[in-house]
Amino acid sequence: MNDELNQLVLTLQRGGVAVLRTDTLYGIVARADDEAAVAQVYRLKQRDSNKSSIILVADASQTYADVPALPSLDTSQPTSILLDSPHAPQWLRRANDMLAYRQPQLPWLQAVLRQTGPLIAPSANLEGQLPARTINEARVYFGNGVDYYYDGGTVPTNTPPSRLVRVLSDGVVERLR
Repeated sequence: MNDELNQLVLTLQRGGVAVLRTDTLYGIVARADDEAAVAQVYRLKQRDSNKSSIILVADASQTYADVPALPSLDTSQPTSILLDSPHAPQWLRRANDMLAYRQPQLPWLQAVLRQTGPLIAPSANLEGQLPARTINEARVYFGNGVDYYYDGGTVPTNTPPSRLVRVLSDGVVERLR
C-alpha cells in the first residue's frame, strides 16, 4: 500500500471519518464497529437517524448476517445486498434488521477493508443534496469535520448507483433497484 492508503487505514483504525471514492461514488466512511465514528458520519451528513447506511465489506465474514458467503451475482454492475442482520448493533440497524452490504471490486478498497473491517459508506453529501462528484465538492460539504480525504478522481455523471437486491429466507434474490 502507498503512503496515502496507509494514512487512510490509520485514520479509520483510530476512529476517524474519511471521504473516499468507492466503486460507484464518493462516500463518507467510518468503521461500522465504532459507534462514535458512525454517529459522527450521521452528524456531518445531517442524515435521518432512522436510515441505515450501506456497509462495505471485504467478504461475508465482515457482515452481521448469518451467511457463509455473499451470493454470487452478476458483477457487471456494483451490487448492494440486503441481508437480515438482527445481531448487528442498533447504531447500524436503525429502524429495521435488514442491512445493505456491498463487496467493492476495487482491489485497493478491498485491501483497506481487510485492515479496517467493515465501513459504513453513505454518499458524500448533506442529506437531500447531490452526491459529491469530486473530492473538492466533498470538502465543501464537510470541511474540517472529516479527518481524511482520499482523492479518487472525478465520478462521471453517467455512473449508475449500485443495484440493490434482497436475499429472501429461501435464497431467492429479489431486485429492488
